[in-house]
Amino acid sequence: MNETKAWSVNGFIGIILSLLGIGLGVLLLIQEWFVTGMIVVIIGILFSSTITIIQPNEASVITFFGKYAGTIRKSGLWLVIPFSTRKKISLRVRNFNSVKLKVNDVDGNPIEIAAVVVFRVVDTYKALFEVDNYHKFVEIQSETALRHVATKYPYDRYEGEGSSLRGNASEVAEELSQELQERLSVAGVEIMEARLTHLAYSTEIASAMLQRQQASAILSARQKIVEGAVGMVQMAISQLEADGLQLDEEKKAAMINNLLVAIVSDRSANPVINTGTLY
Repeated sequence: MNETKAWSVNGFIGIILSLLGIGLGVLLLIQEWFVTGMIVVIIGILFSSTITIIQPNEASVITFFGKYAGTIRKSGLWLVIPFSTRKKISLRVRNFNSVKLKVNDVDGNPIEIAAVVVFRVVDTYKALFEVDNYHKFVEIQSETALRHVATKYPYDRYEGEGSSLRGNASEVAEELSQELQERLSVAGVEIMEARLTHLAYSTEIASAMLQRQQASAILSARQKIVEGAVGMVQMAISQLEADGLQLDEEKKAAMINNLLVAIVSDRSANPVINTGTLY
């Protein structure tokens, strides 16, 4: 069953009828029409008890002797079914910040992860009657979905291509939103956004993983330096040959060795002046 619109009329009409009923009943009591006067007064009081106020972005769920009678979403003063029970529920956009969860990524590395979920109620019937407590339901299902998504990706990709929690945060957040919507649709909740707010290795392996990241960064930098050094050596030899200076293979090898050592070394090169010949 889904949300339906409840019967209601303008609440000011109810106020007028209530005042008229109470006034007429009091008048009849004064004229000693006790039974009729009491009945009219009770009817007037009954009208006043059926008046409800709806705030903006709020809904009132009406139940009549245990049966769902509908929902009023429009803000204002309304007259509803007599002897009905009214339960207010907020339709405002709300946030849920998960606690930091410790889970294992797809590679088995323990990580800490947390997320913020932006949601709102779109079906008041499901929110109140399909789940016991939709606030708690959103909290538990959000943490469950976050754990499930986190176990499908590695924390980072050091080799090869593929998605990771750190490198593809937008894609991970989109998948988390979709999974949350599937889980929370039974509670009449719409997921507007889900984003990771915390992502880190657990403390027991954080230092080791930091060293691995540093080693990977150094290796990548060295590769770039070597590629640039080789290009500079090739350019230098080509320029010398274009200027008419012919070098044999042994001189080329010595020149290449000296240039690569000077460029690739992480320390300043100390030049050695050769006063003799190469041979």
